[in-house]
Amino acid sequence: MKHRAATAGWLSVICAGLGQLYNRQYFKGLTFILIYAAGIYAIVAKLTPHLKGIVTLGEQGQHLIKVGKVFKNVPGDHSIFMLIYGVLAILVVLILLLFYVLNIRDAVVVGRRMQGGSELRALNSSVFPWLLLSVPMLGVLFFTVMPIVFTSLIAFTNYASPNHIPPKNLVDWVGFATFDKLFNMNVWSNTFVGVLSWTIVWAILATVTCYFGGILVALLISQHGIRFKGIWRMLFIIPYAIPQFVSLLIMKNLLNEKFGPINQYFRYFGMEGLPWLNDPFWAKVSVIVVNMWIGIPVSMILVMGILTTIPKDLYEAAEVDGATAWAKFRNITMPYILFATAPILITQFVGNINNFNVIFLLTGGNPATMKYNNAGETDLLVTWLYKLTLDFNQYNIAAAVSILIFLFIAAAAIVMFRRTRSFNEEDMIQ
Repeated sequence: MKHRAATAGWLSVICAGLGQLYNRQYFKGLTFILIYAAGIYAIVAKLTPHLKGIVTLGEQGQHLIKVGKVFKNVPGDHSIFMLIYGVLAILVVLILLLFYVLNIRDAVVVGRRMQGGSELRALNSSVFPWLLLSVPMLGVLFFTVMPIVFTSLIAFTNYASPNHIPPKNLVDWVGFATFDKLFNMNVWSNTFVGVLSWTIVWAILATVTCYFGGILVALLISQHGIRFKGIWRMLFIIPYAIPQFVSLLIMKNLLNEKFGPINQYFRYFGMEGLPWLNDPFWAKVSVIVVNMWIGIPVSMILVMGILTTIPKDLYEAAEVDGATAWAKFRNITMPYILFATAPILITQFVGNINNFNVIFLLTGGNPATMKYNNAGETDLLVTWLYKLTLDFNQYNIAAAVSILIFLFIAAAAIVMFRRTRSFNEEDMIQ
């Protein structure tokens, strides 16, 4: 019994499951042996070609050969399929390696506990939570991690139209050449910088206008003396209750330069209509205003709930001290709102960076411009990605941009969240 842990560990190094059998966990040991054997067979017989394929990405694409007097189409290697299968193969190998390491650890830990006199039944019960967690963990791995890894790898290839689109053409690894093109080639760098600048401006304005607009509306409705508060709340919630794409398509028709009701109304009074969606400046103003129509009700509902939690004693004490309405708002109301909503405010900022619906359904990224490559004046990075992939087949550039978006959003969110009062006070409480 003295050396049980070491013996069980070395047996599990030789073959997964032997250490468990030595620890008298027979069902677990047999299960581990079967999984280990199946994994070795899968690597040797099934996964090795795919692991080689992710390195080469194919040797010859689809091509024609002459058979007699007839040309015959011969299927070749499909680089993208080989990349997908290769990523899956790597994930399976990593899972098997993790299983192998955990199998050794399990044998050693159980052996030590048995040396300490723990009952075998209690040790077996600790496996149950892992069995329940294994299914969602595998789901996250294959449906979340795998697509992210695949998309990231695309950025290091030349997968783009017109010369590198399978199955006719092969795709090659090019390292950081895609990023070099994005930053140093004027046709791409000017577009990236311009679209990124507007994306940041849009995210800041869309977040600030909706957030403080919601606070203003919530404060107005919550004021003493305002009658029919339920009706006012209902009127402001209606835009949120209507499906967003319906509201955006209606707004697009309302803002039509030639036939839209808004410009028709202006012309009825002898005024010229505005090019709401056709002029770069007015198109940007339009998307921000329409986004306020959609986003303010969300902030309003949130703030109205927070206002009910602020102790009334604070306002009464402030009134006794002669504080003005502005002083009470600045020193009591706003700090409470910011403390409760700072994480949500950051989430809204991040969401607005990737706010695809408002831009795509309202302007489609237009008006078009000669300054940008495959992008319009109101395109965000996310709508530019959509055009690069589905309209222009520039998959490597799109993948590189998506990586940069992720890095920017992750860094900005972490920095902003760590500076919030709610985060700092949570650390103090813990």
